[in-house]
Amino acid sequence: MILLSAFSNAFPSSILIILGVCALLCAVGFYKFVYFLSVGYGFAISGAGIIMLIMYFDKLNIVSIILCALLIIYGIRLSGFLLYRELKSSSYRKTLKTATNEEKKMPLFVKATIWVSVTILYVMQVSPVFYRFVNGSKETLLGLMGCGIMIIALIIESVADLQKSQAKKVNPKRFCDKGLYNIVRCPNYFGEILFWTGVLVSGVTSLNGYMQWIIAILGYILIFYVMVSGAKRLEIRQNKNYGSDEEYKAYVNKTPILFPFIPIYHLENVKFIK
Repeated sequence: MILLSAFSNAFPSSILIILGVCALLCAVGFYKFVYFLSVGYGFAISGAGIIMLIMYFDKLNIVSIILCALLIIYGIRLSGFLLYRELKSSSYRKTLKTATNEEKKMPLFVKATIWVSVTILYVMQVSPVFYRFVNGSKETLLGLMGCGIMIIALIIESVADLQKSQAKKVNPKRFCDKGLYNIVRCPNYFGEILFWTGVLVSGVTSLNGYMQWIIAILGYILIFYVMVSGAKRLEIRQNKNYGSDEEYKAYVNKTPILFPFIPIYHLENVKFIK
């Protein structure tokens, strides 16, 4: 009986609407499978923010409005930037094709499995905001703290993307070590982790029951792992492209790869991260 109560508390019927919206919007990955974790990712997070505002219009308060607005802004910024970069940069399209083995045809079953998996992941990621509505939470302190962290993260990601774009315009064949990249080699991935840290913080006092906590924390752990894996893949690719450059070697040996001021410089040889 306790288990059934915890299950119904964590999976109210309204969660199916969030799942459906995320599934619909990230289905763009069937056109190009890499979109499941890029453009479709942004679409899904924005869609989740919008549908929560609509579904729970009568429960809105200043914190929940800001949280949903930040999810929407986050998703629009991410998908917009990725699409713009792909359309405008032929070199990026070539890199993307090589990095994702896009030329290999992926079976429909594999695509469907990825689609279902990422849909569930995206719902888990936004679950702290969703459960704030479900539980009728009106707590503001940690909610506003979470919003503040999310805003800082969005600024970091936006500035990092802008700085790298500008650096590549000046010298497309050189690695970027200017601005935020002089502090950490993957500032956009760091910003991503920071954003979802803010989402989790915003829900600390709103989560109710161990099942809600499991879903929220698991979503955070999974996106953390995805970002660390992304940083590792980027390092491998950059080592291949710039490994013979002495300037690059000096840069990677003195600049943390993912977290500013934390002396973790390399992930390439970490076996449990794919």
